[in-house]
Amino acid sequence: MDGSQRLMADLNRQLQQDSQLSFADYRILVKLSEAPGRSLRMSDLADGVLSSRSRLTHQIRRMESQRMVRRVAAEDDGRGVLAQLTDEGLRRLRAAAPGHVAAVRRFFVDLLTPQQLAAVAAALDLVNLAADHRAVTRADAELD
Repeated sequence: MDGSQRLMADLNRQLQQDSQLSFADYRILVKLSEAPGRSLRMSDLADGVLSSRSRLTHQIRRMESQRMVRRVAAEDDGRGVLAQLTDEGLRRLRAAAPGHVAAVRRFFVDLLTPQQLAAVAAALDLVNLAADHRAVTRADAELD
């Protein structure tokens, strides 16, 4: 756990110092940049960044004040709300990405052999698969 926490702290520190972004900001910007139309339903974005809906709402509100994202009503559903990446958000993401990628390499990738990286990837794939299974099981139980 210490290694994981230290890695995340180092990556967050690098983003803060170099780009004035938190790791949470960066992750949201990446998810939105990869989405069709650079937008996602708030609920889908919360699931995608592994955040509670209330925490994401607070984060998005802060990012809106910096003009990185905007919230818009979903066209297909009057109740739904989309988070949409702005041009400013995309500019900030593109400016932050090279330094972040270099930090990931420096603090993690370059420390491991190719075999170790493959083992970590395989282990984390299993963790994700198990978590996905638990989520589906919980959702099925809630429907019953």
